[in-house]
Order: sequence, then structure tokens, then C-alpha cells
Amino acid sequence: MSMTEGKNLVIVESPGKIKKIEDALGKDYIVKASWGHIRDLDESGLSINIEKGFEPQYVIPAEKKKVVTELKKAAKEASAVWLASDADREGEAISWHLFETLELKKEKTRRIVFQEITKSAIQEAVENPREIDMNLVNAQQARRVLDRLVGFELSPVLWRKIQPKLSA
Repeated sequence: MSMTEGKNLVIVESPGKIKKIEDALGKDYIVKASWGHIRDLDESGLSINIEKGFEPQYVIPAEKKKVVTELKKAAKEASAVWLASDADREGEAISWHLFETLELKKEKTRRIVFQEITKSAIQEAVENPREIDMNLVNAQQARRVLDRLVGFELSPVLWRKIQPKLSA
């Protein structure tokens, strides 16, 4: 039997939160970190399909492949997966990317948020799970796509006219 088999898997952004959250939740929970975003637009090109409604084309960066493999294995063995990234649009997008990339099942996945790492706040979050807020996810994606489109087009102009390596 592995460490996560039959347990609840909680995925947070930062590894610094793991111990305190595990202590608050008890032995039926295991907490792992995604270390922030687990996928992004490919750095080698535009990575946006303009013809398909500006659809972002995501990749798992090389430095995240090991984390994704570990989280995927833990998620498969867990009885439930709790996505506990931050409550802002970045955090919501991280939860959505985890859901998609780890191929999580909706009926086995819960989205929770807490503003402070206290036993009462964490337990209240677990008692009140919610869906991933796709409005926040789409807001983050729109921002990321705009950043890429503007940066991809303007940065080379800045490099030529002002200073190399400036980012638009």
C-alpha cells in the first residue's frame, strides 16, 4: 500500500504550507505542492492558435514534469483530490490546470480555498468545497494570452529601439 492510497490528497501551491495543513487535517489527508503553475504557454513560440479564437496551447515545462508525474500518481491512488490553491485568478487557473493535466474526475475532485492557515479556516474550507470558478480561470487565460501577444510583438521592437532584453 502506498502513502496516498485511500487518503485524501490536498494540492497546494507552496511546499511551505504542507506541514501546517497536514497537522490541521489529520492522518486521513496527505498534502503535496504543485510549486505554482504546472503548465504554461510554450516559451519557444507564440503558443496561441489565433484561428481557433485565440486558444492557448499549453505545455508542461521540463522543470515541472517530475512534479506532474508525482501528483498524477498520488491523485490516482487518493480517494479524493482537494485543490487548495489561492483564491485569486492565478490560483484558480492553477487548480484548473491541475484538474486538466492530472486528468482528475469531477466526482472525486473538490475545490477549496482558505485565507489563513489555521485549523478552523482549513476545516471550514473542507466542509464547504466549491466548483472551479471558470470566470476567474478565463480572466487569467485572457490576461496570459494578451501578455503573450503584446510581448511577442512589442518586445523585439523594444530590443531594437531601446534596450536588448526589455519585455513589453
